[in-house]
Amino acid sequence: MFKISDYFILLAVAISFAVSGYSYFNGYETQGLFTAIWVPSILAFGIYFKLAALMARGDKS
Repeated sequence: MFKISDYFILLAVAISFAVSGYSYFNGYETQGLFTAIWVPSILAFGIYFKLAALMARGDKS
C-alpha cells in the first residue's frame, strides 16, 4: 500500500514538525511558526504527486 516515496514524505513531515516544536519552545517562536507552515505544504505536495502517479497509471480507484 505504501511506497518508499510515501515514507519519505512522512519522514519530511515528521522532521519539519519536530524542528518546528523544538524551535518554538526554545525561544525561536518566529522560526518555529515558519517551519510549522511547511507541514501542510509538504503533505499537499505529497498528495498531489501521489494522485498524479495514480492518474498516470490509469488506476481510477
